[in-house]
Amino acid sequence: MASENYEAAISLIDEAHAHDPNTVVIDGTDIPYELHYAQKMTRYLSLRAPDASPILKVAIRAQHFRRWEIPRNSYPMTKAGYLNWRSFLKKRQADLASAICIGCNFTDEEAEEVAKLIRKENLQNNEETQILEDVACLVFLDDQFEKFEKEHDEEKIISILRKTWGKMSEKGHKLALSIPMSERSKELIGKALAG
Repeated sequence: MASENYEAAISLIDEAHAHDPNTVVIDGTDIPYELHYAQKMTRYLSLRAPDASPILKVAIRAQHFRRWEIPRNSYPMTKAGYLNWRSFLKKRQADLASAICIGCNFTDEEAEEVAKLIRKENLQNNEETQILEDVACLVFLDDQFEKFEKEHDEEKIISILRKTWGKMSEKGHKLALSIPMSERSKELIGKALAG
């Protein structure tokens, strides 16, 4: 793949992320949340797989593509509703990212590889899908866990942490244990791993 095709895709993905009305304050500056999330995904990818392929780099950057347009509360606030929401988002995000790739002169096969990674297909057997899963879990632990921990009871948090840990590879576990966290977060992770 020509580097200009990859760079054009990343640029268009980030341009879309910049429209997220939800913001987060980073170093005193408001940043669209999904742009922040995508940049964090790329940062963790560079730690988890410094030699990642351009296909994986694009999939990582587009993993939550235009997610804010389909909020969680647009589906029933039940476990089934959550799973249906996640399933719909994966397909939608994959389709939108694939269309951007085609528009940036990726081959059909390359665009479909990006889409498969975003849909997390073949997780057990595809190293790049596992890397994407690791990176998503690392960003959750680094960027979202402390807020999540304040909103839920300890039993639910420990259950989620165990599920998160179970999705990750050994390399992912090693990186997760190096994330700076509050003492409370470390304690909960310790309980989850002890059980």
